[in-house]
Amino acid sequence: METAAPAAVIVAIDGPSGTGKSSTSKAVAAKLGLRYLDTGAQYRAITWWMISNGVDTDDPHAIAVAAGKPSIVSGTDPAAPTITVDGLDAAGPVRTHEVTSKVSAVSAVPEVRTLITELQRSIAEQAAAEADGIVVEGRDIGTTVLPDADIKIFLTASAEARAARRSGELRGKDAADLAATKAALIKRDAADSGRKTSPLAKAGDAVEVDTTELTLEQVIECIVTLVEEKRAGRK
Repeated sequence: METAAPAAVIVAIDGPSGTGKSSTSKAVAAKLGLRYLDTGAQYRAITWWMISNGVDTDDPHAIAVAAGKPSIVSGTDPAAPTITVDGLDAAGPVRTHEVTSKVSAVSAVPEVRTLITELQRSIAEQAAAEADGIVVEGRDIGTTVLPDADIKIFLTASAEARAARRSGELRGKDAADLAATKAALIKRDAADSGRKTSPLAKAGDAVEVDTTELTLEQVIECIVTLVEEKRAGRK
């Protein structure tokens, strides 16, 4: 008698910048044979489009009017995730300092969040229907985008640890010293947590994982174990 394949699993991983969300999420997805979605890249993509097309990113009304114009497509292969805007590869451009400095303001506009949230939900639904599931990382996945996710994780870390990690990721003219990076992270936290629409917050049923003293491998193993336990409980 054949054993039924495990039901698709939806994993939501939230948390502020520098907690290891991207590295963790991609690795967990790869280990479990799931798809992967970086929702932050989508907000960066629409921000990059706004900048490239002369939209005033300090004007919420202008952002709202333009929000529906770009076509954003996310590839969900954890080994090679992609992001395109109107058919153009945006993986590099969305990581610039200019985009980083403006993405919080753009992503706080309700019209932007509504459009991107709908896109994220459709991608998750497709993964649940066509594959074993998906790992979705962001800031409001467990609370707003996918409140019924099977597993919810909220990653945290001290500001010092996050700043050290983020400084190590930056290269060339975009590199910043530790103090400046820490200040920027704290400012971003305040903006993301304080916005009226879908703020950064831990879902009530999320498992909090403090990554300050953990290696990446330890964090990955922790989440993989939680997902496998969830799957086992369904059999």
